[in-house]
Amino acid sequence: MKIIFAGTPLFAAAALDALVAAGHEIALVLTQPDKASGRGMKTMPSPVKTLALQHGLSLLQPSTLKSSPETENRLASLGADAMVVAAYGLILPESVLNIPRLGCINIHASLLPRWRGAAPIQRAILSGDGKTGITLMQMDAGLDTGNILAMEEIPIADSDTAQTLHDKLAALGARCIVDLLATNPAGRFPGKSQQEAGACYAAKLSKSEAGINWNDGAQQIERMIRAFDPFPGATCLIGDTPVKIWRARRIGSVAGAPGEVLAANADGMLVACGQDALLLEVLQKPGGKRLSAAQFLSGFPVQAGSRLR
Repeated sequence: MKIIFAGTPLFAAAALDALVAAGHEIALVLTQPDKASGRGMKTMPSPVKTLALQHGLSLLQPSTLKSSPETENRLASLGADAMVVAAYGLILPESVLNIPRLGCINIHASLLPRWRGAAPIQRAILSGDGKTGITLMQMDAGLDTGNILAMEEIPIADSDTAQTLHDKLAALGARCIVDLLATNPAGRFPGKSQQEAGACYAAKLSKSEAGINWNDGAQQIERMIRAFDPFPGATCLIGDTPVKIWRARRIGSVAGAPGEVLAANADGMLVACGQDALLLEVLQKPGGKRLSAAQFLSGFPVQAGSRLR
């Protein structure tokens, strides 16, 4: 099948790699312009661009697809059967959605209509969902509102972080899109409309959400720590030092004022929450590495009775 591919991060790169391996003709790859990132703010290509160059694929990096006749004309000239979209990050206007013969198919990391939007993986963990999955959707002018073409679910493990769940869903999405395209290479894919009753929105994560509120219950804070790994990282203040918490374990039936350090030793830092307590097991100081609690406390002593903010 002749395909236009649109995507940017690693989640999308997994799908592009699978489509190439399956023998599809990738007529063009769309990805976002190179952006500055990291401590040195060095301009870096997206994972999709890197992969496209490795495969020698034609590449286009528009800053927008809105009101862009030149880009639309190029897309139309390709005579593509379908456009596959995965975490592209740019809005596709209706004029672009109508260009491929079979339309545009989105690989979305949730069980639609639950968690439409930019951060479905993190929001599912934050909300304590027991499962998530991949939805392949026929794109329309709405935000993740198109007909469902295929869906496959997986459980969310108690130990899953946003990173580990991302990796599972990226692999699942890659397999699902290859399977779907193999089912009906000639005509349109049958789909079913979404039910609005279960719809909710997965807002993009922001650093302003990263501060831990110790008045919350230990279960909710533990979910936050997992959902914000690797970005933006759940953060608290130890004294005046911002510290990121990367792993913690809920301990029940422990009393103390929210934020109070109940114990600090090689096993971890036990901190009281609004309900129950958390044993902090992996922490990170600014500019440092992720450290076990024992390593962290050896260079940053914390006394029982002190308060985290």
